[in-house]
Amino acid sequence: MTDRDRDRYSRQIRFTELGEAGQQRLLDSRAVIVGCGALGTFHAAALARAGVGCIVIIDRDYVEPSNLQRQWLFDEDDARQGLPKAAAAAEHLSAINSDVAVEPRVVDLTALNAEQHLLPADVILDGTDNFDTRYLVNDLAVKHSVPWVYGAAVGSYGLTMPILPGQTACLACLFPEPPEGAQPTCDTAGILNSTASLIGSLQVAGAIKILAGKRVDPRLLSVDIWKNTIQNVSSREPNPGCRACACRDFTWLVATRRRPIRLCGRNAVQVHEREQPLDLAQLRAALEPLGETRSNEYALRFCCDPYEMTIFPDGRAIIKGTEDPTLARSLYARYVGT
Repeated sequence: MTDRDRDRYSRQIRFTELGEAGQQRLLDSRAVIVGCGALGTFHAAALARAGVGCIVIIDRDYVEPSNLQRQWLFDEDDARQGLPKAAAAAEHLSAINSDVAVEPRVVDLTALNAEQHLLPADVILDGTDNFDTRYLVNDLAVKHSVPWVYGAAVGSYGLTMPILPGQTACLACLFPEPPEGAQPTCDTAGILNSTASLIGSLQVAGAIKILAGKRVDPRLLSVDIWKNTIQNVSSREPNPGCRACACRDFTWLVATRRRPIRLCGRNAVQVHEREQPLDLAQLRAALEPLGETRSNEYALRFCCDPYEMTIFPDGRAIIKGTEDPTLARSLYARYVGT
């Protein structure tokens, strides 16, 4: 640790539970954030300010005006440009702490690429909005003994729990199967930004304890900031019958064919039909006679009224204006190819 580090993180070092040794561990650590929305942007900013040495940010989406109410790292210019969230976050983090190495990954996290993008990691933070991705993260974390911090927030309610594979209950211990039926999301039920900031803060606190090698209390904590209620479930050991912990059955890591994904509340479908990367400059030249196009180094946006396609270099596209996967695949085949 340099004198410059000691000065920059002096208020954190003076916290006796962390101290200089804990700060050094933060400087030497690598955190992976899955999802760069209301929770993930808070995670990224807080960990960068705390001096976590390397931060990997994984997100498949781009910035829109409706994100600015609760997603802490973005501004109006990011939304105007339609920048990928991971890339926009990395740019803002470089201005917050240029000593931190930030690795933006503009990808859709799947069983096909989870180990490539999640490993190595000293801790993984959950900034996602769906249980499919959480189960994927949980299976990888248990398989490779990587600590992670579960979190969710919607409306005025949120919950979080640190998970230490082999020591505490994992997500599959608590919820053996995904919840049935449609679940409330920020797009369908709304969210207060203070809900996200509180849950994000609790997750970051857990991550810092893990990275600094300190004791972590593995309680499932739930909070409703509108009703002013706090509940927690006592610490639990791994379930002896757990699919993941006990049986080592990592179902969610089994690679399957990509399928269209409805983006809840967005009137949009994500399609990923190609296995090969795209040349966006070449594609833009082909699409310009057919409709309005604009692009940056991260994505190409093409308007074919009443639809709008945002196409990424990995071959993925988010198609707004429909929730019909069949129509979305048809538009993708027509304008991008297979």
